[in-house]
Amino acid sequence: LVSLCVDDGQEQARALEVAVQLAGMAQAAIRWTKHTLNHWYRQAGPIFDASLAYEFYGFGGPDAAEGLASHREKRAPSFDGPTSE
Repeated sequence: LVSLCVDDGQEQARALEVAVQLAGMAQAAIRWTKHTLNHWYRQAGPIFDASLAYEFYGFGGPDAAEGLASHREKRAPSFDGPTSE
């Protein structure tokens, strides 16, 4: 439910502030929100994992090497990698 950035050494104090705020809120609403987020994450997690795998596959293929080489050589790329899915 919480995602914050704090200065070094302030983690504990800020966590307690957030905990106090959450404790004063409607607990049923917080439980349902947490349940919904956890359910969404369980459903979406595998999709994100597959997407990340495809990204790594793309970055490791011949087109990625050609893109990098053409950039280094200051020329237009010539992509001949596979086009089918």
